[in-house]
Amino acid sequence: METAVNPVIIRPARKDDAAQIAKIHVETWRSTYAGLLPDNLLLRMNVDEHEARWWRHALGRYRRNHFVYVAESKEHGVVGFGSGGPSREPGLPYKGEIYTLYLSDDFHGLGFGRRLFTALAERSMRDRGPSLVVWVLAGNPARFFYESMFGKPVARRPGTMSGAKIEELAYGWDDAHILVESGR
Repeated sequence: METAVNPVIIRPARKDDAAQIAKIHVETWRSTYAGLLPDNLLLRMNVDEHEARWWRHALGRYRRNHFVYVAESKEHGVVGFGSGGPSREPGLPYKGEIYTLYLSDDFHGLGFGRRLFTALAERSMRDRGPSLVVWVLAGNPARFFYESMFGKPVARRPGTMSGAKIEELAYGWDDAHILVESGR
């Protein structure tokens, strides 16, 4: 299923997208999480290692429970990606979860993220039903994006990354149809 939106196409990722997904993953983590996550974690990130991970886990043999979509510009190639699958938090009443949603910095504010998130929500609803959750670092400005997409704060959880304490917020949708309808 390909959805053409001028000037972007939202489509399921293919194995040959792994290199670009990895590049975007590393670059966006470094720009988005600077000051929120330890510098040593961000500096250790390696595109080649992430490519192997995306190819092997998300786009390879484990794909049955995990889906990955890309935002592709005809002029620039893959400029963003997102992934989802079953909710990883059994204590919450949500069946589907969006695990990742990242766009190259130059493509923020163009509606690509909204379209990509809507496609992920639609796929999650087909696979898991209408309830959906996404986790975001508490200090990440992306939380405002999820609020603009009608997400409601539903949980908090502490954690650690590379020895640093973090806090994540969960945004939930009891019925993700509102996402799909608002994204059209």
